[in-house]
Amino acid sequence: MTATSVFTMVSPYLADFNHSHVFNPKWTPHAKFHNGQTMSMGAALGASALVALWKRGEFTRNRLDAATTFASLYWLTQASAVLYPGSKMLDAIDDKPASNKAPQWAIFGGILALNLVAYRSERRGLRRVQGNSSD
Repeated sequence: MTATSVFTMVSPYLADFNHSHVFNPKWTPHAKFHNGQTMSMGAALGASALVALWKRGEFTRNRLDAATTFASLYWLTQASAVLYPGSKMLDAIDDKPASNKAPQWAIFGGILALNLVAYRSERRGLRRVQGNSSD
């Protein structure tokens, strides 16, 4: 989950801090504002997950739950974004129409799957440490 959290912090900037998004002269200032909000949200959620995972003190189920939530929210909201009117994951390019068949599905599906595997693994570890298999 550390790796997915770092990826959550960095990937919005890799994908959007370029000519197709932040520096796109066709985008309105308000659209750029929301793009900035989205990039900052990824950084904040990834950092929050890292704090929950790595801060000093006992690693508890509550911290694991918080870390998993923080590490997954950015990707869950990205998946839901296609439900908004007029939204597409990819813009029309040349003669190709805008599409929702995009690499984002594999990326956020993979991140969420990795977070689930990490969560289950850590839950098993917590149960062993606590000597309680009923939790």
